[in-house]
Amino acid sequence: MADLFVKVCGITTVEQLQWAIDLGYDAVGLMQVPQSTRLVDVPTAKKLIAAADGKIKTFAVGMTLDQVAPLQDAVDTVQLYEHADVPSLALASATPPQSTVGLDYWFFDASHGTGTFVEIPEWVQDVDARFVLAGGLRPDNVAEVVATHQPDGVDVSSGVESAPGVKDYNLMKAFIEAARGAMRD
Repeated sequence: MADLFVKVCGITTVEQLQWAIDLGYDAVGLMQVPQSTRLVDVPTAKKLIAAADGKIKTFAVGMTLDQVAPLQDAVDTVQLYEHADVPSLALASATPPQSTVGLDYWFFDASHGTGTFVEIPEWVQDVDARFVLAGGLRPDNVAEVVATHQPDGVDVSSGVESAPGVKDYNLMKAFIEAARGAMRD
């Protein structure tokens, strides 16, 4: 199996972005869903994208393309809960995608961004796409999830927060160590 892709979603500050880079995360997600406690406005998102400066991949995360439109040309990947014609698409859903054509990633996320863990169905491994598990992952459960389901990647947000929308360096460190440690076991 190739290296595990590890993304932290809901980054809101340059400090959090730098933690992700220093800890070896592969990507950060910038929330564009209006009701999210992790929403970053467009000027802040553009500041974060500039700070990433090729050191880490950036994802604009929304439910629909309209929500991420102001950032879609500035980020590496657009992550949505609908199919869209964009250069790099990460489709998130709780069901198998009707088509994987044009997908760079497929995120199994039955929580729809709520951070609630849902038992992962066996069929996720049958989807013909680079699949990433998301929803309710934390430092204390990610190793078992990775060992059991052998995903191409994992995505975390609330599982590395000390309060809603507030990332915690030590939790981010514990998460990536547990996720990547499961690949070595």
